[in-house]
Amino acid sequence: MPSLDEAYDRDRFTERDPRRVAGGLCLGAAGALAVLAAIILVAVAGDTTLAKAQSGVLAGLGVPAMFLAVVLVLPASTRTRLGVVAGSVLSVAGVWLFWQAYPMRWTRTADSMAFETVMVYGLGGAVALWFVFSAVASFRRRNNPQGTVELEVVRQGETKTVEVSRDRYRRIVSDGGDASDVIRELEE
Repeated sequence: MPSLDEAYDRDRFTERDPRRVAGGLCLGAAGALAVLAAIILVAVAGDTTLAKAQSGVLAGLGVPAMFLAVVLVLPASTRTRLGVVAGSVLSVAGVWLFWQAYPMRWTRTADSMAFETVMVYGLGGAVALWFVFSAVASFRRRNNPQGTVELEVVRQGETKTVEVSRDRYRRIVSDGGDASDVIRELEE
């Protein structure tokens, strides 16, 4: 049986590749910096068309980068990672459409591309966000029993492993019984 120190090890990289975590943190930081740079660029030189276009591209690429960073850091399934990649690719396609359309075909023209651009980017963002939400919602902590509790009972040098449901475990320990009551209840 592990000691309490081993059971509650605070090492953040026990089940994850440290390179993946570092890559995710770098990608997330780059995405956040891109959005921040876009805000600063608009604040400083917001009157020019080029500054607006560059800010749109920076912010447009920064958001999917942050979505990708989340699933890179979390232990997510391949399906979830592919979903975020697909949503991010759609978002990047929306950024490309924005770069092609702004400012000449953005609004107030017969062949405006603003709606199509926003729809492609929005759909990509929605898909990526859905899969990020899925990754965060399904993230399980290491010590969460997820429905069953596995107990090791050591009695007179003999170890017995017993799995009980969470509800049964709560009934056993909630009445304040001592260890012998718990062992007797588990052996039944």
